[in-house]
Amino acid sequence: MCAESQFHPNSPDGRETSPAGGRLYLWLAVVAGVTILSTCGFFVDETESAFVERLGHITAVYDLPEDRGFHVKLPWPIGIVRRFDHRIQMFDPPAREVFTSDKKNVTVAPYVCWRIAAASPDQPINERPIVRFFRGLGSVDAAPMRLESRLRSAVSSEVGHVELSQLLSLDDSEAGPEIDTEGPLEQIAVRIRQQIEQRPNEEQSLTERLGIEIVDVRIKRLNLPSGNQQAVFERMKSERRKIADRYRSAGMAESRVIRSHADRQYGEILARAEADAERIRGQAEAEALRILNQAHARDPELYRFLATLDAYKTLFGEKTTIFLSAASPMLKLFSEGLDQLGRHGSPLPMETPGRSPATTTIENPSPPLLPTSAASTASEVTIPPRDEKQPQAKSPSKSPNETPNVDGAGDQP
Repeated sequence: MCAESQFHPNSPDGRETSPAGGRLYLWLAVVAGVTILSTCGFFVDETESAFVERLGHITAVYDLPEDRGFHVKLPWPIGIVRRFDHRIQMFDPPAREVFTSDKKNVTVAPYVCWRIAAASPDQPINERPIVRFFRGLGSVDAAPMRLESRLRSAVSSEVGHVELSQLLSLDDSEAGPEIDTEGPLEQIAVRIRQQIEQRPNEEQSLTERLGIEIVDVRIKRLNLPSGNQQAVFERMKSERRKIADRYRSAGMAESRVIRSHADRQYGEILARAEADAERIRGQAEAEALRILNQAHARDPELYRFLATLDAYKTLFGEKTTIFLSAASPMLKLFSEGLDQLGRHGSPLPMETPGRSPATTTIENPSPPLLPTSAASTASEVTIPPRDEKQPQAKSPSKSPNETPNVDGAGDQP
Protein backbone atom coordinates (compact mmCIF):
# COMPACT_ATOMS: atom_id res chain seq x y z
CA MET A 1 0.00 0.00 0.00
CA CYS A 2 1.49 3.25 -0.97
CA ALA A 3 1.22 6.38 1.17
CA GLU A 4 -0.19 9.35 -0.50
CA SER A 5 1.96 12.42 -0.56
CA GLN A 6 0.46 15.81 -0.07
CA PHE A 7 1.33 18.65 -2.37
CA HIS A 8 2.42 21.92 -0.64
CA PRO A 9 2.59 24.94 -2.81
CA ASN A 10 5.25 26.84 -0.64
CA SER A 11 7.85 24.11 -0.75
CA PRO A 12 10.38 24.12 -3.56
CA ASP A 13 9.47 20.67 -4.71
CA GLY A 14 5.84 21.05 -3.83
CA ARG A 15 6.17 18.97 -0.67
CA GLU A 16 5.28 20.06 2.87
CA THR A 17 8.26 20.65 5.34
CA SER A 18 8.21 19.25 8.84
CA PRO A 19 8.49 21.51 11.99
CA ALA A 20 11.72 19.76 13.17
CA GLY A 21 13.60 20.74 10.04
CA GLY A 22 12.65 24.38 10.46
CA ARG A 23 13.98 24.51 13.96
CA LEU A 24 17.33 23.04 12.83
CA TYR A 25 17.76 25.71 10.25
CA LEU A 26 16.97 28.32 12.83
CA TRP A 27 19.61 27.03 15.25
CA LEU A 28 22.18 26.91 12.49
CA ALA A 29 21.44 30.50 11.62
CA VAL A 30 21.79 31.58 15.24
CA VAL A 31 25.13 29.80 15.68
CA ALA A 32 26.45 31.31 12.46
CA GLY A 33 25.34 34.76 13.53
CA VAL A 34 26.98 34.44 16.96
CA THR A 35 30.20 33.21 15.39
CA ILE A 36 30.30 36.08 12.96
CA LEU A 37 29.56 38.59 15.68
CA SER A 38 32.33 37.17 17.91
CA THR A 39 34.88 37.90 15.20
CA CYS A 40 33.81 41.49 15.03
CA GLY A 41 35.45 42.39 18.35
CA PHE A 42 38.99 41.87 19.66
CA PHE A 43 41.10 42.91 22.66
CA VAL A 44 44.61 44.40 22.51
CA ASP A 45 46.77 43.42 25.49
CA GLU A 46 49.38 45.57 27.25
CA THR A 47 52.23 43.40 25.95
CA GLU A 48 51.34 43.46 22.29
CA SER A 49 50.60 45.62 19.33
CA ALA A 50 48.07 44.80 16.59
CA PHE A 51 46.66 46.00 13.30
CA VAL A 52 43.53 45.14 11.26
CA GLU A 53 43.85 43.91 7.71
CA ARG A 54 40.76 44.09 5.45
CA LEU A 55 40.99 42.09 2.26
CA GLY A 56 44.78 42.52 2.15
CA HIS A 57 44.79 46.22 3.08
CA ILE A 58 45.77 47.53 6.54
CA THR A 59 42.97 49.71 7.80
CA ALA A 60 43.79 50.26 11.49
CA VAL A 61 46.92 50.03 13.66
CA TYR A 62 46.87 49.72 17.47
CA ASP A 63 50.45 50.19 18.72
CA LEU A 64 50.15 53.16 21.06
CA PRO A 65 49.67 52.98 24.85
CA GLU A 66 46.20 54.49 24.58
CA ASP A 67 45.16 51.85 22.05
CA ARG A 68 45.11 49.06 24.63
CA GLY A 69 41.66 47.59 25.20
CA PHE A 70 38.59 46.42 23.21
CA HIS A 71 38.09 47.28 19.53
CA VAL A 72 35.57 46.44 16.77
CA LYS A 73 36.22 45.34 13.18
CA LEU A 74 34.41 43.63 10.31
CA PRO A 75 33.78 39.93 10.81
CA TRP A 76 36.20 37.32 9.70
CA PRO A 77 37.32 36.63 6.98
CA ILE A 78 36.80 40.20 5.81
CA GLY A 79 38.67 41.74 8.73
CA ILE A 80 41.76 39.95 10.10
CA VAL A 81 43.67 40.96 13.28
CA ARG A 82 47.43 40.42 13.37
CA ARG A 83 49.18 40.59 16.76
CA PHE A 84 52.87 41.14 17.59
CA ASP A 85 54.69 41.10 20.93
CA HIS A 86 56.27 44.50 21.48
CA ARG A 87 58.28 43.50 24.59
CA ILE A 88 62.08 43.31 24.52
CA GLN A 89 63.29 40.10 22.89
CA MET A 90 66.75 38.60 23.40
CA PHE A 91 68.61 36.88 20.63
CA ASP A 92 71.41 34.70 22.04
CA PRO A 93 73.24 32.88 19.24
CA PRO A 94 75.90 30.23 19.94
CA ALA A 95 79.53 31.29 20.19
CA ARG A 96 81.66 31.19 17.09
CA GLU A 97 85.35 31.57 16.31
CA VAL A 98 86.69 34.76 14.77
CA PHE A 99 90.21 35.99 14.01
CA THR A 100 91.85 39.03 15.53
CA SER A 101 94.12 41.41 13.66
CA ASP A 102 97.21 39.44 14.77
CA LYS A 103 95.70 36.20 13.33
CA LYS A 104 94.72 34.75 16.70
CA ASN A 105 91.40 32.92 16.77
CA VAL A 106 89.08 33.53 19.70
CA THR A 107 85.58 32.36 20.56
CA VAL A 108 83.09 35.22 20.91
CA ALA A 109 79.59 34.82 22.33
CA PRO A 110 77.48 38.00 21.88
CA TYR A 111 73.79 38.59 22.43
CA VAL A 112 71.32 41.17 21.09
CA CYS A 113 68.29 42.69 22.81
CA TRP A 114 65.71 44.01 20.34
CA ARG A 115 62.03 44.88 20.03
CA ILE A 116 59.54 46.36 17.60
CA ALA A 117 60.15 50.09 17.58
CA ALA A 118 57.68 52.40 19.23
CA ALA A 119 55.42 54.48 16.99
CA SER A 120 54.38 58.10 17.16
CA PRO A 121 50.76 59.26 16.73
CA ASP A 122 51.55 61.48 13.74
CA GLN A 123 52.97 58.66 11.62
CA PRO A 124 50.87 57.36 8.74
CA ILE A 125 49.59 53.79 8.93
CA ASN A 126 51.90 52.48 6.22
CA GLU A 127 54.97 53.98 7.96
CA ARG A 128 54.30 52.54 11.39
CA PRO A 129 57.11 50.23 12.68
CA ILE A 130 54.73 47.31 13.17
CA VAL A 131 53.58 47.58 9.53
CA ARG A 132 57.19 47.68 8.30
CA PHE A 133 58.05 44.73 10.52
CA PHE A 134 55.14 42.70 9.11
CA ARG A 135 55.93 43.54 5.50
CA GLY A 136 59.68 42.98 5.93
CA LEU A 137 59.72 39.87 8.12
CA GLY A 138 56.16 38.58 8.46
CA SER A 139 56.52 37.27 12.04
CA VAL A 140 58.61 37.54 15.18
CA ASP A 141 60.23 34.17 14.53
CA ALA A 142 61.85 35.43 11.34
CA ALA A 143 63.64 38.35 13.06
CA PRO A 144 66.45 36.29 14.74
CA MET A 145 67.54 34.84 11.39
CA ARG A 146 67.86 38.32 9.92
CA LEU A 147 69.72 39.57 13.02
CA GLU A 148 72.10 36.60 13.04
CA SER A 149 73.53 37.37 9.64
CA ARG A 150 74.10 41.03 10.52
CA LEU A 151 75.52 40.15 13.93
CA ARG A 152 77.97 37.60 12.51
CA SER A 153 79.39 40.03 9.96
CA ALA A 154 79.62 42.86 12.51
CA VAL A 155 81.45 40.70 15.10
CA SER A 156 83.93 39.41 12.52
CA SER A 157 84.58 42.92 11.27
CA GLU A 158 85.08 44.58 14.65
CA VAL A 159 87.08 41.82 16.36
CA GLY A 160 89.28 41.59 13.28
CA HIS A 161 90.47 45.16 13.83
CA VAL A 162 91.92 44.60 17.33
CA GLU A 163 94.71 42.43 18.67
CA LEU A 164 94.32 39.68 21.23
CA SER A 165 96.48 41.53 23.75
CA GLN A 166 94.08 44.49 23.61
CA LEU A 167 91.11 42.24 24.34
CA LEU A 168 92.75 40.52 27.30
CA SER A 169 94.89 43.32 28.77
CA LEU A 170 94.12 44.95 32.12
CA ASP A 171 95.78 47.92 33.78
CA ASP A 172 95.27 46.47 37.26
CA SER A 173 94.24 42.84 37.74
CA GLU A 174 93.36 43.47 41.39
CA ALA A 175 90.92 46.29 40.65
CA GLY A 176 87.31 45.73 39.71
CA PRO A 177 85.49 47.08 36.67
CA GLU A 178 85.46 50.84 36.32
CA ILE A 179 82.01 52.37 35.91
CA ASP A 180 83.03 55.65 34.28
CA THR A 181 85.32 54.20 31.61
CA GLU A 182 84.55 51.67 28.92
CA GLY A 183 86.72 48.62 28.45
CA PRO A 184 87.77 47.14 25.11
CA LEU A 185 84.81 44.73 24.99
CA GLU A 186 82.31 47.53 25.69
CA GLN A 187 83.80 49.60 22.89
CA ILE A 188 83.60 46.68 20.48
CA ALA A 189 79.98 46.04 21.51
CA VAL A 190 79.08 49.68 20.78
CA ARG A 191 80.56 49.47 17.29
CA ILE A 192 78.80 46.14 16.65
CA ARG A 193 75.49 47.73 17.61
CA GLN A 194 76.11 50.61 15.22
CA GLN A 195 76.82 48.21 12.37
CA ILE A 196 73.69 46.16 13.11
CA GLU A 197 71.52 49.26 13.14
CA GLN A 198 72.96 50.64 9.92
CA ARG A 199 75.90 49.54 7.86
CA PRO A 200 78.13 52.14 6.18
CA ASN A 201 76.83 51.26 2.70
CA GLU A 202 73.14 51.39 3.67
CA GLU A 203 70.94 54.44 3.24
CA GLN A 204 68.25 53.43 5.73
CA SER A 205 68.62 52.08 9.20
CA LEU A 206 67.20 48.80 10.47
CA THR A 207 64.38 50.65 12.19
CA GLU A 208 63.41 52.50 9.01
CA ARG A 209 63.41 49.37 6.89
CA LEU A 210 62.16 46.61 9.22
CA GLY A 211 60.82 48.49 12.28
CA ILE A 212 63.33 46.76 14.61
CA GLU A 213 64.89 48.74 17.44
CA ILE A 214 68.22 47.43 18.80
CA VAL A 215 68.10 47.97 22.56
CA ASP A 216 71.50 46.58 23.52
CA VAL A 217 74.40 44.48 22.23
CA ARG A 218 76.85 42.83 24.59
CA ILE A 219 79.66 40.28 24.52
CA LYS A 220 78.92 37.88 27.34
CA ARG A 221 81.91 35.60 26.83
CA LEU A 222 85.31 35.84 25.18
CA ASN A 223 87.22 32.59 25.29
CA LEU A 224 90.04 30.81 23.57
CA PRO A 225 89.50 27.75 21.42
CA SER A 226 90.17 24.45 23.12
CA GLY A 227 93.08 23.77 20.77
CA ASN A 228 95.32 26.60 21.99
CA GLN A 229 94.01 27.18 25.50
CA GLN A 230 96.89 25.35 27.14
CA ALA A 231 99.53 27.31 25.22
CA VAL A 232 97.90 30.61 26.08
CA PHE A 233 97.59 29.59 29.73
CA GLU A 234 101.30 28.75 29.87
CA ARG A 235 102.13 32.10 28.34
CA MET A 236 99.96 33.85 30.89
CA LYS A 237 101.66 31.91 33.68
CA SER A 238 105.11 32.90 32.44
CA GLU A 239 104.08 36.56 32.25
CA ARG A 240 102.71 36.39 35.77
CA ARG A 241 105.93 34.79 36.98
CA LYS A 242 107.91 37.66 35.45
CA ILE A 243 105.68 40.17 37.17
CA ALA A 244 105.99 38.28 40.47
CA ASP A 245 109.79 38.14 40.15
CA ARG A 246 109.89 41.86 39.46
CA TYR A 247 107.77 42.58 42.51
CA ARG A 248 109.86 40.17 44.58
CA SER A 249 113.17 41.76 43.55
CA ALA A 250 111.79 45.23 44.24
CA GLY A 251 110.62 44.03 47.64
CA MET A 252 114.01 42.53 48.46
CA ALA A 253 115.77 45.77 47.47
CA GLU A 254 113.39 47.74 49.63
CA SER A 255 113.95 45.25 52.44
CA ARG A 256 117.71 45.74 52.23
CA VAL A 257 117.30 49.51 52.35
CA ILE A 258 115.01 49.28 55.37
CA ARG A 259 117.32 46.78 57.06
CA SER A 260 120.42 48.92 56.54
CA HIS A 261 118.57 51.97 57.83
CA ALA A 262 117.44 49.99 60.88
CA ASP A 263 120.99 48.71 61.50
CA ARG A 264 122.36 52.24 61.30
CA GLN A 265 119.74 53.45 63.75
CA TYR A 266 120.51 50.48 65.98
CA GLY A 267 124.23 51.34 66.00
CA GLU A 268 123.53 54.98 66.77
CA ILE A 269 121.12 54.14 69.59
CA LEU A 270 123.51 51.55 71.02
CA ALA A 271 126.46 53.97 70.89
CA ARG A 272 124.44 56.65 72.65
CA ALA A 273 123.29 54.12 75.25
CA GLU A 274 126.85 52.94 75.89
CA ALA A 275 128.06 56.51 76.18
CA ASP A 276 125.28 57.30 78.63
CA ALA A 277 126.08 54.10 80.54
CA GLU A 278 129.78 55.01 80.80
CA ARG A 279 128.90 58.51 81.92
CA ILE A 280 126.48 57.22 84.54
CA ARG A 281 128.94 54.55 85.63
CA GLY A 282 131.73 57.14 86.04
CA GLN A 283 129.43 59.40 88.03
CA ALA A 284 128.41 56.44 90.20
CA GLU A 285 132.01 55.41 90.81
CA ALA A 286 132.96 58.96 91.68
CA GLU A 287 130.03 59.16 94.07
CA ALA A 288 130.99 55.80 95.59
CA LEU A 289 134.56 56.97 96.14
CA ARG A 290 133.31 60.16 97.68
CA ILE A 291 131.04 58.27 100.07
CA LEU A 292 133.87 55.80 100.86
CA ASN A 293 136.33 58.61 101.61
CA GLN A 294 133.77 60.26 103.85
CA ALA A 295 133.27 57.00 105.73
CA HIS A 296 137.02 56.45 106.11
CA ALA A 297 137.50 60.01 107.30
CA ARG A 298 134.93 59.49 110.05
CA ASP A 299 136.80 56.43 111.53
CA PRO A 300 140.42 56.05 110.31
CA GLU A 301 141.25 53.34 112.85
CA LEU A 302 138.48 51.10 111.59
CA TYR A 303 139.71 51.67 108.07
CA ARG A 304 143.25 50.66 109.01
CA PHE A 305 141.98 47.55 110.71
CA LEU A 306 139.88 46.53 107.72
CA ALA A 307 142.79 47.22 105.37
CA THR A 308 145.02 44.96 107.50
CA LEU A 309 142.46 42.17 107.39
CA ASP A 310 142.21 42.53 103.60
CA ALA A 311 146.01 42.27 103.39
CA TYR A 312 145.92 39.10 105.51
CA LYS A 313 143.24 37.62 103.22
CA THR A 314 145.36 38.34 100.21
CA LEU A 315 148.66 37.01 101.60
CA PHE A 316 147.60 34.12 103.79
CA GLY A 317 146.07 31.13 102.12
CA GLU A 318 145.87 27.47 102.88
CA LYS A 319 149.29 26.11 104.07
CA THR A 320 151.04 29.42 103.50
CA THR A 321 154.56 29.95 104.91
CA ILE A 322 155.97 33.48 105.29
CA PHE A 323 159.38 34.50 106.70
CA LEU A 324 159.24 37.80 108.60
CA SER A 325 161.48 39.58 111.08
CA ALA A 326 160.51 39.85 114.70
CA ALA A 327 159.90 43.60 114.40
CA SER A 328 157.77 43.34 111.26
CA PRO A 329 154.67 45.54 111.48
CA MET A 330 152.68 42.73 109.83
CA LEU A 331 152.97 40.74 113.07
CA LYS A 332 151.79 43.48 115.40
CA LEU A 333 148.17 42.42 115.14
CA PHE A 334 149.17 38.87 116.10
CA SER A 335 151.69 39.80 118.81
CA GLU A 336 150.27 42.98 120.37
CA GLY A 337 146.55 42.61 119.62
CA LEU A 338 143.92 45.08 118.47
CA ASP A 339 144.48 47.49 121.39
CA GLN A 340 148.14 48.00 120.58
CA LEU A 341 147.23 48.56 116.92
CA GLY A 342 144.75 51.25 117.93
CA ARG A 343 147.19 52.95 120.28
CA HIS A 344 149.86 53.27 117.67
CA GLY A 345 147.36 55.05 115.39
CA SER A 346 149.13 54.22 112.14
CA PRO A 347 148.51 51.63 109.46
CA LEU A 348 150.52 48.49 109.44
CA PRO A 349 153.82 49.23 107.65
CA MET A 350 155.70 46.64 105.75
CA GLU A 351 159.13 45.38 106.79
CA THR A 352 161.90 47.96 106.59
CA PRO A 353 164.34 47.07 103.88
CA GLY A 354 167.82 46.12 105.09
CA ARG A 355 166.77 44.62 108.42
CA SER A 356 167.68 41.02 108.99
CA PRO A 357 165.02 38.59 110.12
CA ALA A 358 165.15 37.62 113.78
CA THR A 359 164.07 34.51 115.56
CA THR A 360 161.00 36.01 117.20
CA THR A 361 157.95 33.98 118.02
CA ILE A 362 154.40 35.34 117.98
CA GLU A 363 153.05 34.87 121.47
CA ASN A 364 149.64 35.42 123.00
CA PRO A 365 147.70 36.95 120.10
CA SER A 366 144.48 38.72 120.84
CA PRO A 367 141.56 36.40 121.47
CA PRO A 368 139.53 37.45 118.39
CA LEU A 369 142.48 36.69 116.10
CA LEU A 370 144.16 33.45 115.15
CA PRO A 371 145.97 31.70 118.09
CA THR A 372 149.68 30.97 117.76
CA SER A 373 151.93 28.64 119.85
CA ALA A 374 155.39 29.09 118.49
CA ALA A 375 158.74 28.90 120.37
CA SER A 376 160.52 32.09 121.19
CA THR A 377 163.44 31.18 119.00
CA ALA A 378 161.41 30.20 115.86
CA SER A 379 161.98 32.14 112.71
CA GLU A 380 159.32 30.42 110.54
CA VAL A 381 155.68 31.27 111.02
CA THR A 382 153.12 28.78 109.78
CA ILE A 383 149.54 29.95 109.49
CA PRO A 384 147.02 27.20 110.07
CA PRO A 385 144.37 26.74 107.38
CA ARG A 386 141.13 28.69 107.72
CA ASP A 387 137.61 27.41 107.37
CA GLU A 388 136.95 29.52 104.31
CA LYS A 389 139.00 28.71 101.28
CA GLN A 390 141.09 31.61 100.15
CA PRO A 391 143.41 31.89 97.17
CA GLN A 392 146.92 30.69 98.02
CA ALA A 393 149.60 33.39 97.93
CA LYS A 394 152.75 32.65 96.06
CA SER A 395 155.87 32.36 98.29
CA PRO A 396 158.99 34.11 97.22
CA SER A 397 161.49 31.82 95.64
CA LYS A 398 164.62 33.97 95.49
CA SER A 399 166.06 33.70 99.03
CA PRO A 400 164.83 32.48 102.38
CA ASN A 401 166.19 35.61 104.03
CA GLU A 402 164.28 37.95 101.63
CA THR A 403 160.89 39.08 102.90
CA PRO A 404 158.00 40.30 100.71
CA ASN A 405 157.31 43.98 100.48
CA VAL A 406 153.92 44.51 102.11
CA ASP A 407 154.43 48.07 103.40
CA GLY A 408 151.37 49.35 101.53
CA ALA A 409 148.96 46.77 102.86
CA GLY A 410 147.11 49.33 104.91
CA ASP A 411 146.96 52.17 102.35
CA GLN A 412 143.70 53.44 100.95
CA PRO A 413 142.84 51.91 97.55
